[in-house]
Amino acid sequence: MNFSAVILAGGQSRRMGCDKARIALHGKTLLATQIERVRMLAPTELFISGRADVDYSEHTCPVLLDGIEDGGPLAGVFAALLRASTSHLLVLAVDMPLMRCELLASLVELSTQSAGAVPLAGSRVEPLAAVYPTDAAAVVERMFRYGLRSARVFAENCRRRGHVRFHSVAELDWPCFLNCNSPGDLPTGAVCPLACANSPRCR
Repeated sequence: MNFSAVILAGGQSRRMGCDKARIALHGKTLLATQIERVRMLAPTELFISGRADVDYSEHTCPVLLDGIEDGGPLAGVFAALLRASTSHLLVLAVDMPLMRCELLASLVELSTQSAGAVPLAGSRVEPLAAVYPTDAAAVVERMFRYGLRSARVFAENCRRRGHVRFHSVAELDWPCFLNCNSPGDLPTGAVCPLACANSPRCR
């Protein structure tokens, strides 16, 4: 199945204190690592949902800016759903440093022409490492109209409308969904840009 992909890297990273996309782990930034993982799956096109004040040219990916102010990651998903030239979009948050390429590949394989695939880690819905059909853009648009910005609510709404199916992942893969929002969440060895370089978890 042909699919598009987007790396969500446009957040303000207020709790982290620095741009999460620029945090380095094992010698690569989180953004470079996620791009590498997704490119291994050979998407038709790969976007970066990014910030207007950051230069992403080294990654040679089209950059999408949020069209919805303070829309959170869902604004980045929405922009990519509207821009994608294929029927499905793989979404991956930049701040999931332990994600595995094989897990992403399984989500693509589980998707059908009519429905994408959203993982369940136990009972927890993981909407920011998932596949959505591009016609789910109408779901996001409706949510924004009513002031709703939760990615999990988006996934639930997509499931109710038949746009996606939820799929449980093996317990061994639950750590793949580690979401790093603050310095204390980072794996050992992560190195931050200067803004949070004094954190003991970032050295």
